[in-house]
Amino acid sequence: MDFLELARNRYSERFFDSRPIEQDKLDRILEAGRIVPTACNYQLQKFYLIRSEEGLAKLRTVTHFHCNVPLMILVCYDIREVWTNPSDRYYRNYNSGEQDASIAATTMMYEAEELGIHTIWIRGFDSKTVVDTFGLPDYMVPVMMLGLGYPNERAKANAWHYRRRPIEDFVHEL
Repeated sequence: MDFLELARNRYSERFFDSRPIEQDKLDRILEAGRIVPTACNYQLQKFYLIRSEEGLAKLRTVTHFHCNVPLMILVCYDIREVWTNPSDRYYRNYNSGEQDASIAATTMMYEAEELGIHTIWIRGFDSKTVVDTFGLPDYMVPVMMLGLGYPNERAKANAWHYRRRPIEDFVHEL
């Protein structure tokens, strides 16, 4: 499948079965997140795998968007390692952390789709609660969670998934 077809067909899955993700496929997904471009190549993205029964039980306490996934990747960045732009007068205190971690998460999401593994992008959580619940260091900033799994018999895209605004709403000449 070509990339645009893959991107058009990928949707946020909400119905997963309990099959585990094979290690070789998970390795490919994680590698996709490792090799992404980051600001100044700082490579500050960090991935925490949540797949044990204990970890998944904790997950259910920090977000109700867990969709009973068999594997969640908590995508974070290390605030100590970010690239900053002190000369930006419009966006004061800009740092590349969220941007870099999001590039990694997006790349992992599409690699999973290529492998037949469905995903859901989750940001419905309180970052401090996640840090405290999972015992992360205070310098680790949660950006999002990427739920992965195989779809169950109820899986399908929501009707609104295929509604797209026209390209003119996005592209402007300067």
